[in-house]
Amino acid sequence: MLSYTGGIVLVAALLHASWNAMLHGNRDRFLSMTWMSIAIAAVSTVVVLFTPAPPGASLPYLVASGLVHIFYNMSLVRSYRSNDLALAYPIARGSSPLLVTLGAALFAHEAIGPLHGLGIVMISGGIIAIALRGRHVSRAGALAALTTGATIALYTVIDGIGVRLSDGHALTYTAWMFMFYWLMPVLFVALRGVAPLCKPVVTEPLSVGSSLIGGLVSLAAYGIVIWALQSGAMGAVSALRETSVVFAVLIGRMVLGEAVSGARWLACVVVAAGAVCLGL
Repeated sequence: MLSYTGGIVLVAALLHASWNAMLHGNRDRFLSMTWMSIAIAAVSTVVVLFTPAPPGASLPYLVASGLVHIFYNMSLVRSYRSNDLALAYPIARGSSPLLVTLGAALFAHEAIGPLHGLGIVMISGGIIAIALRGRHVSRAGALAALTTGATIALYTVIDGIGVRLSDGHALTYTAWMFMFYWLMPVLFVALRGVAPLCKPVVTEPLSVGSSLIGGLVSLAAYGIVIWALQSGAMGAVSALRETSVVFAVLIGRMVLGEAVSGARWLACVVVAAGAVCLGL
């Protein structure tokens, strides 16, 4: 992967870890995810109004990705109910690069060199080690996190193929795909009603505000990834993006007060070394 693209994806990794920390730090994560989704969908709506429609060939992919993203959001909320950020996040993110590489090989006929393959394995292995070292993982918690990882891999491969069929209109593709995030408030209202969604605007404005900011950060983070998927190998982009877990460990330690062992720090070094392999 070109160093410029890799550097931009690393910025996306930092942004991604940041919005996950925002989500995890809020007491009601379903509510927080819904307000994040409202921010994402609102900005996407504005972009859609001022950009041309995406090419027809990319439409099935952006529709499929939009629906998978909604399932991903709900899976992520469920994962955070039973795991702290330093555990649930790495399991979910660490399981996806290898799956993305496999999916890209099967459906996009992508080949990857030995060095980049080693980098992907190091990143995935290091991330899983960060999550599992010295920790007890319940069956339900592990299943929720792994389900989240599978949805990450699925939408990444879908978007990798879809954006390449968009004739270079990554912004248009991204905005139309994120329009499906309007389904999140619809789902929230269907399950809880209108009042629980609107009341926090008055009673907990800071929480709602942080969720809206988190949504904008999330939009920027994944928009960068979709841009990179136009030309970068899907597995490499995914693996480099998942170095966000190192940022998540730092945020979990410095902001959320979560304990980090020496073994976990060593695993972070392995992840960083894997990122270096992808940059060569």
